[in-house]
Amino acid sequence: MTSAEFVDCRKLGPGTLIDVETKNRHYQIEWLGGDAMRISGHPDICPTPVTAELKGSSMNGVCFEAGLIGRGWNMKFLIDDGTPVRTSPVLKVRVQPVVDPLSMSIH
Repeated sequence: MTSAEFVDCRKLGPGTLIDVETKNRHYQIEWLGGDAMRISGHPDICPTPVTAELKGSSMNGVCFEAGLIGRGWNMKFLIDDGTPVRTSPVLKVRVQPVVDPLSMSIH
């Protein structure tokens, strides 16, 4: 997994895994494509993976970046039932890209 300051999720392929550590929680995300994801990590809202829509990240309620998850920013998403969620500030974002087995070669 690689660590990043910002991750533009709109550029990720389906199946990419994203590990997000916030001040209060630790979320695991499977990126599904578009704005869709499967997320877990909150004991009340998503203790097991649920589908959700990533809205983006904001800082101090002033700046908003659609599709991004950024260190120091609050991640915003909608659970599939329409419940809005705003996380505590993100401390770490790690991405594990999808590996295409057909692109791997044996030497």
